[in-house]
Amino acid sequence: MGAGGDGGFRRWRARRPFWGGVLLTLGGGEILLTEKASLKVVLHVGMQGVAGYLLPTVMLLCGVLTLLSPGQRLFYSLVGALSTLGTWLTSNLGGFLVGLLLGLVGSCLVFGWLPDQEPRGRLFRRDRSGADRSGTAGEGATAPATPAGAVRIPAPRGGPTPPPPPAP
Repeated sequence: MGAGGDGGFRRWRARRPFWGGVLLTLGGGEILLTEKASLKVVLHVGMQGVAGYLLPTVMLLCGVLTLLSPGQRLFYSLVGALSTLGTWLTSNLGGFLVGLLLGLVGSCLVFGWLPDQEPRGRLFRRDRSGADRSGTAGEGATAPATPAGAVRIPAPRGGPTPPPPPAP
């Protein structure tokens, strides 16, 4: 994959709850696959039949729709979490717990995603001057340049911030 295609996918992925949608989709797919497991492995707990296939399908659809329309992520995450919990009774203990855990973690990630949040890669990378995440200079870092005539006031170290001086 070329550099141009990779950058486009990264931008697309950054504008939606990507990993939450992927995990919710994988959880639904895993539960659907365990419905077809051999009879020696299948646990018949709770209702069998339509509900055993319906709830994992709803999970799978919620995961895909989260990726396609992130504006409705809260609705999809709640429906995905409720259908994931329903698979505990209807679909072999939620796909032998694997699909259940994937679905719940994915739903939580979708629910907690914020659209105006800065991508994580930028939050944890140090800038070129060596400043750490809190904005103070790290060890061995040089102080940023101040414009001529400006006074640089160091950031307070712990404790409450003093009130600003009164205006003249």
